[in-house]
Amino acid sequence: MIKTASKLPKISENTAMQATYILTLICPDRTGIVHAVSGFLLERGGNIEEAAQYNDHDTGLFFMRVRFACDTLTEAQLRNALAPLGDKFAMQLKLHAAAAPMRTVLMVSKEGHCLNDLLFRWKSGMLHLDIRAIISNHRDFYQLAASYNVPFHHLPVTAATKAQVEEKQIEIINAEGAELVVLARYMQILSDNMCRSLAGRAINIHHSFLPSFKGAKPYYQAHDRGVKLIGATAHYVTADLDEGPIIEQDIARCDHSDTVDDLTARGKDTESQVLARAVKWHSEHRVLLNGHRTVVFR
Repeated sequence: MIKTASKLPKISENTAMQATYILTLICPDRTGIVHAVSGFLLERGGNIEEAAQYNDHDTGLFFMRVRFACDTLTEAQLRNALAPLGDKFAMQLKLHAAAAPMRTVLMVSKEGHCLNDLLFRWKSGMLHLDIRAIISNHRDFYQLAASYNVPFHHLPVTAATKAQVEEKQIEIINAEGAELVVLARYMQILSDNMCRSLAGRAINIHHSFLPSFKGAKPYYQAHDRGVKLIGATAHYVTADLDEGPIIEQDIARCDHSDTVDDLTARGKDTESQVLARAVKWHSEHRVLLNGHRTVVFR
């Protein structure tokens, strides 16, 4: 005898079509914030699907991320309705439509491991991005870009043309409406002006040997010193070189038997994974700036 499965509750069309949003906020800590936010959503028919909060006792700031579904108000109406709540608690509020992929521009030089990894993850549906363009100061990866049908902009940089090239880069980034710029091993130091224009929306990746092994061939220097750990750091870009707020880090162990090639390969793999996690969390609006640090709701 064949048993039929019990019937599941029928999902109404209204529930299935509900728009989903992500609300993030930063404000001075005080009582009643969570109650006010949850009450606001309840009164407007919002259903909280995910919520996280953090109180930083050092700064006195409160951080919150809420993912919720709501079909009673449009996104514009929600923004207008949130304004009085934000004013009451002196909140830095941001509302995002969860379904909208984050418009992104990638920048790269001659090392393509991070670029290749990001493109693969994006096309595989593992990153909620809309990669609009790739900018490079070399032509090495124009075929890779073409294989993913992503526009490739070759902009060579010299000391004499740096300012003009950065103007063109900013022009491309703005024309694509990029919400995120990823320096996927882009080996040029950005000017203070460009760093300011990309504040809070540009992520860089580098090996974690700094400041011990500066300059060229850091893996050769590390091998010569017999390091036992290698790692990578993903952080927001600031005018202070490689000192922006850290989003993610990781390490890999090594020993005396590892060659320079072993260290380099392991380092590249670590860099790719760390950058992918940082990009994923940023694209899901899980990273909130806390001065020179970050709050990451993973």
